[in-house]
Amino acid sequence: MRIGELFILGFFGKAVPTWLEHFAARYGLGGVILFDYSCRTQQYDNNIESPEQVQRLCAEIAALPSGPMVFIDQEGGLVRRLKEGRGFAPLPSAKDFNRLAPDQKRAILTASFAEMRRLGIHYDFAPVIDVDDNPENPNIGRIKRSYSADIADVEANALLASEVARAQRLGLCLKHFPGIGGAHVDSHQEFMDISGALREEQEALFYSLAPKMFGDAVLVSHSIVRQWDNDRPITLSAGGLGRLRAHLPDTLLITDDMQMQGLQKALGTREASLRSLQAGIDMLCIGNNLLDQEQDMAAIAELVEHGLGDGVLSGSAIAQSIARVASRKALLMD
Repeated sequence: MRIGELFILGFFGKAVPTWLEHFAARYGLGGVILFDYSCRTQQYDNNIESPEQVQRLCAEIAALPSGPMVFIDQEGGLVRRLKEGRGFAPLPSAKDFNRLAPDQKRAILTASFAEMRRLGIHYDFAPVIDVDDNPENPNIGRIKRSYSADIADVEANALLASEVARAQRLGLCLKHFPGIGGAHVDSHQEFMDISGALREEQEALFYSLAPKMFGDAVLVSHSIVRQWDNDRPITLSAGGLGRLRAHLPDTLLITDDMQMQGLQKALGTREASLRSLQAGIDMLCIGNNLLDQEQDMAAIAELVEHGLGDGVLSGSAIAQSIARVASRKALLMD
């Protein structure tokens, strides 16, 4: 099995590095994620310089063995890797977007989504459908990543995004399951225990919207819901992911970045990656931005191969995950 299809990997720089070429040739590769800001240099000098350069880079990525998909976080506002100052289309924050007239919303989305596809990007890690239950949430409410505290507004904006994305053939990935709008900590720094903050209506929004999104994908947060699993975040929980899979049998399930600090403090990238696949995730997102672990990626792939060989991982489950990735490639790749 080409177990590299289970990985979405990031790298530093404006050209595909040798290690990633070798990884794709040896294991295959599901996807690549692009960043503008580098946590390594603390400057905006990572993968993105200009529209022309991004288009060249995306073509270089797509030409790798197994034709990886290109992913990006282009939510709008503070979380947008393609910024106007570098020549890209404008995209306001979700909160500001929600206040616009319908024709303005459609025009903005059409320009942004068409641009991404023209550049060679296949998936946008958006829209955020976390409901703004805590305006002081450091990772959602405080930085305007939620459309609204009204779940009907959130749903309407997501459906519009999907309609425009379908017309432009850009995949969308809902986030952050099961809804982290009510959290009180930054998910990049700690595990979020949202056991008392999660509403059933918020969880159900993922189940109803995911199949309607072009690309049918959900990003799973490293949050803890003790009603589902007392000890593990959802990305590592067979119970939590099983609950999600029962509602969404065909949806592509992707982890939030495996280098976030909660997972690092508990397990580290290698062990957490193995456990997440064991629990039922389809794709591991390892950005190599929060941490520089580029030279460890082949070792993680080897660990997965060994897990298949010794029965730690289910061969049939992994084959189903690889098939889900393949179906998205067939849908989105030119």
